[in-house]
Amino acid sequence: MTNKRMTNWTAGDDRMVEDAIRRGATRRDLMKMLMAGGVATMAGGTILGRATAAYASTPVSGGFIKVAGASSSTADTLDPAKASNSTDYSRICSIYNRLTFLDSSGAVQMELAKSVESSDAKTWTVSLKSGVTFHSGKSLTAQDVVYSLNRHLDEAVGSKVNSIAAQMESIRAVDDLTVTIDLASPNADLPIILALHHFMIVADGATDFTKPDGTGAFKVENFEPGVTSILVKNENYFKGNGVHLDGFEFFAIRDEPARVNALMSGDVQVASAVKPQSMRLIDSVDSIVALKNTAGNYTNMNMRLDMSPGDNAAFVEGMKYLINREQIEKSVMRGLAVVANDQPVSPASKYYNADLKPRDFDPERAKSLFEKAGVLGQSIPIVCSDAASSSVDMATVIQQAGSTIGMNLDVQRVPADGYWSNYWLKAPIHFGNINPRPTPDILFSLLYAKTAKWNESQFMNDKFDSMLIEARGLLDEEKRTEIYGEMQTMISNEAGTAIPVWLSGVDAMSSKVKGMQTNPLGGLMGYAFAEHIWLEQ
Repeated sequence: MTNKRMTNWTAGDDRMVEDAIRRGATRRDLMKMLMAGGVATMAGGTILGRATAAYASTPVSGGFIKVAGASSSTADTLDPAKASNSTDYSRICSIYNRLTFLDSSGAVQMELAKSVESSDAKTWTVSLKSGVTFHSGKSLTAQDVVYSLNRHLDEAVGSKVNSIAAQMESIRAVDDLTVTIDLASPNADLPIILALHHFMIVADGATDFTKPDGTGAFKVENFEPGVTSILVKNENYFKGNGVHLDGFEFFAIRDEPARVNALMSGDVQVASAVKPQSMRLIDSVDSIVALKNTAGNYTNMNMRLDMSPGDNAAFVEGMKYLINREQIEKSVMRGLAVVANDQPVSPASKYYNADLKPRDFDPERAKSLFEKAGVLGQSIPIVCSDAASSSVDMATVIQQAGSTIGMNLDVQRVPADGYWSNYWLKAPIHFGNINPRPTPDILFSLLYAKTAKWNESQFMNDKFDSMLIEARGLLDEEKRTEIYGEMQTMISNEAGTAIPVWLSGVDAMSSKVKGMQTNPLGGLMGYAFAEHIWLEQ
């Protein structure tokens, strides 16, 4: 039977309840208000539930949160060209904007650009949005874009994406809001490339990044490398929906249990990079929610091919057969991973080579290869750190497997502070942690091309480099997929990078934090969380 006492209840009245919730009304206050309006108790509960749900999904303004990342060092930077880890990315994504960005589905959207167009994938025209201003009040112009992109070509800058930017032969301003980019060869992925974190747009002539001037949603109030940063809302942000938070503090708690405990106690509202071992605890608390992202992040063991013992191909191959991938997936990652076969392109990509099956765990074959390399019985150091997610546990699994065949692997656990500066890319055998990248071309250009700044194993292959250039400009998707598949096989068989699994990244947060979504560029909403989330009051 229809409840006549609800006959005149309208959507506007629902909004009245939502407004009362925002003002801090208790459930008792709300029920009194409903009953005074002629609503029965049972029906009032339904209305209250509906209004509460609507309130929770509607962004509200205000609030300051604390966010704990997983890594930091005195090398932390606010220079987007030099950013190298999730902490750097989280800060620069709030300070600056890119020409384009990738939404949660991986589709390209415009940000500072109004359009990015080309008829041949070689010459591109970028039209900028008008009315965008930097924090200093300076208007965004084409010259800012020209300066920002050209920085990546200047060897003195030390850009982490120099090898990707090198394809831009000419970058010039046509007028105040139009830029033309001429590529050395066609690249249909340019709009996606421009969405990478490093390609943030800085002000023309900027050199002092301790006091950055960006167009982004937040301004820097305080920045102490390796310690903390405080960012506050940009009241003049050009996007119509504005910014919800008043500000946030971002700092690292490198010890993961301590990071989770800080979240549980309410000392922080968001904790990134939660380990599988903490998931049971997270799931047991109603006031904490977890968001899983399976975009293709991975931790890899790197054996430098230009240093002993990695300069012996038999040793590298033996190590790949010594990795118990299923054990890492089930025991180390507690199921929050997908078994991989040493290629960096994950199943999330349409270019993933599904025919490249994971190597079997075969200690006896590994032993034979180690004997061939003349290293069986030697003490081989493997450097790992909490800075590279789950690398300590992975190294331990590999060490235990080695002990069963007489292979002495010396696991050297070093501090997270300074790991990326002192050990990554430098130690003969060490671990990396690579954030998701949206295209194979970007992955290969950053990590495997001869000129790659992050060539972790010093993989050098002329055929690979020529295939990379060929595939980059192809509009024939079938042929492009074929080439990328072969390149994945080359990496798996010849590079010194062992990728046991693709990790499922987990961020955890207070249930009062709303609006967080997954993103193909990684955790914390592709590290651009601050602009999009809000705090339930």
